[in-house]
Amino acid sequence: MHGGPHASGRRTVHHVYIVECADGSYYTGYTTDPDRRVEAHNAGAGAKYTRGRTPVELIHVESYRSKSAAMSREYEIKALSRREKERLVGDR
Repeated sequence: MHGGPHASGRRTVHHVYIVECADGSYYTGYTTDPDRRVEAHNAGAGAKYTRGRTPVELIHVESYRSKSAAMSREYEIKALSRREKERLVGDR
């Protein structure tokens, strides 16, 4: 019998991330592996939004213990204005 994602005793960490697309726009998403997710975006296998806007660069990550907390935060960030997102990610 195989265990689930917690079988090794490690807890899954849930992340909300922002990437900056090649056209300067931002994309916000959820993942358990930010590096793998950015690779997927850059390979054209990520979100439909980023497919024509590669390469993308990871510019912000927040980590949460629960998927629901991360998903709630993703929703909050997506509702922010561009200016508010710029403040969140800091000077670049």
